[in-house]
Amino acid sequence: MSQEGIIFNAQRYTIHDGPGIRTELFLKGCPLVCKWCGNPESQAGHMEPGVYPSKCIGKDKCGCCVSVCPAGSLNFKEQTLVSIDRDQCVNCMKCADACPADAVKAWGRKMTVDQAMELILRDIAYYRDSQGGVTVSGGEPLTQADFVEALLERCQKEQIHTCLESTFCMDWATVEKGIRYADLLITDIKHMDPEIHRTYTGVSNERILENLQRLVQQRKEMIVRIPVIPGVNDDMDNMEATADFILEKLGNKVKQLQLLRFMRLGQEKYASLGLPYHMETVEIDQDAFNGQVRDLVEYFNSRGISCAAGTVAGDKKDAKR
Repeated sequence: MSQEGIIFNAQRYTIHDGPGIRTELFLKGCPLVCKWCGNPESQAGHMEPGVYPSKCIGKDKCGCCVSVCPAGSLNFKEQTLVSIDRDQCVNCMKCADACPADAVKAWGRKMTVDQAMELILRDIAYYRDSQGGVTVSGGEPLTQADFVEALLERCQKEQIHTCLESTFCMDWATVEKGIRYADLLITDIKHMDPEIHRTYTGVSNERILENLQRLVQQRKEMIVRIPVIPGVNDDMDNMEATADFILEKLGNKVKQLQLLRFMRLGQEKYASLGLPYHMETVEIDQDAFNGQVRDLVEYFNSRGISCAAGTVAGDKKDAKR
């Protein structure tokens, strides 16, 4: 039987996470809960419904979701679906399937390796013409390491370039499984201080940094990113410590360091899941912030670390994690 994964998004013709034109699969589940995460729907490892009240037709005029909900977990205000009781919800997705107005969105769907390959192979000519391929991202894709391993193995058999984007926060046996058929690795360093890292992501960075040191010994190409978050990790003490780590602990064996500018992303998705958005009060002088990122790029390059702003040199894509 084909290995099965839970995916919350599949993007074709993307050019941001790896070389050339790519198909990128985003897998659900992540041990980290970064306060700036732009994809809160990626965090839970199971399918879950998101609620969009502005699209609701009304319980009195429709009521399709009510008739199929087995848990009675739907909350209405003046006939409009406004939220779901997450303690009662069994995540069966029947409400999303029944809703004719997309007021309930299914965050996540099951996909077998065979189904994923059917999607991927549609664009194999584009991968070959552009030297592109397939990227598996998340969430944290290594929470579904068996699926990742099976999918990337199939891609390599088709001579498709493979990329794994991961925090590498898992145990080493899981990491080894995930990277076995990956041609390129993409990861990030969110903060060098373990306690500050824990404050803003929910976990320490010690295992992550240890795994990065082991990864450079695997002789795979690796891109490292820093999501530049104002007031969290953008101070020079942290940036200097990051540069020291890349040079001294990673031997500067990094294909490129990429600085991703913070932007407020995903607020509507947080609301759909009944989750608080922690970055709402962050104020940014965009011109000053862009100048700060340019200065940081110059700093890393001056230290001998190949560095660019964005996911590709000259790209203006912002931080999504």
